[in-house]
Parts: sequence; structure tokens; C-alpha cells
Amino acid sequence: MKTNAVRVLDKLGIAYQLLEYEVDVNDLAAESTAEKIGLPPEQVFKTLVTRGDRTGVCLAVIPGDSHLNLKALAQLSGNRKVEPVALKEVQPLTGYIRGGVTALACKKNYPVYVDETIELFDQVAVSAGMRGLMIQLAPGDYLRSVAGTIGDIAQDKPS
Repeated sequence: MKTNAVRVLDKLGIAYQLLEYEVDVNDLAAESTAEKIGLPPEQVFKTLVTRGDRTGVCLAVIPGDSHLNLKALAQLSGNRKVEPVALKEVQPLTGYIRGGVTALACKKNYPVYVDETIELFDQVAVSAGMRGLMIQLAPGDYLRSVAGTIGDIAQDKPS
């Protein structure tokens, strides 16, 4: 299946593998997706849509088993404060629905901030722009394709 995200990678000549999985609309958690595609959750990166008080909309890409550290993202992105956007704003801003958001081929070229742990892996998985389809690729290729800025923006989920 060719999504806009896949077309971007094709245009850039980036090697990738598509991973399909069964969608459960009642469980769109990254951990569940990771289990379905056979990867550890820390290797499956989710894309969160946020808004900074100075820069406006920006995307945060973090491991599936983590939470976003809003203070760290604010500092990295040059904002005083960053907040997640309301769910109803996600599709109008990105063109993607919850569970299918990707930094690849968004409606606009928003700044993308990626947790530094992405560099620990040979391959990572990110959404292909729709529920039920992930893209597995090299972290360096992903960072290049989204013009990502690396930083320490993820934190462990509270137990």
C-alpha cells in the first residue's frame, strides 16, 4: 500500500519495509502495535502533535513505551511551554487520524523533535500514515527524511 509517507521515502530513495498489523480501534497503544509487528515497544516510535507558545505546532517522536517530557521538548524547541494539541485538532493539522500520525508527509512541514534513543537501534518502526501499517527503516534515514532534531524528550511511564 502506498501512503503519502511511503511516497516521500520512495522519492528520497530511502530503503524501508512495510509492516502490516490488525487494528483494534479500542487499543491504539504503541505497545500493542509493537507486539503485533514483533518489535520491542522501545523500538516502535510514536508521533505526538504538540503546540509551543513561541513556535506553534511541532511533532514529538518518542519510543512507544515512553511518555513525552513536555518541559524537555519546550527547552529543545525554544518554547517556554509546550502542550499536546486536542485530539480534534490532530487530523486538521496533520492530515492523519489518531493511531496513524507520522511526521512523514504531514499537511505542513512542522518541526520534528525525536528522542535520542532512536539512535540505539539499527532499525525502528514509525507509522506509515494510517492505522494498520508501519514503516521499518534505519534511524538515520528517518531523521533525514523528517529533518528531525535529536534530544532527550522521553521519560519513563509512571508505574
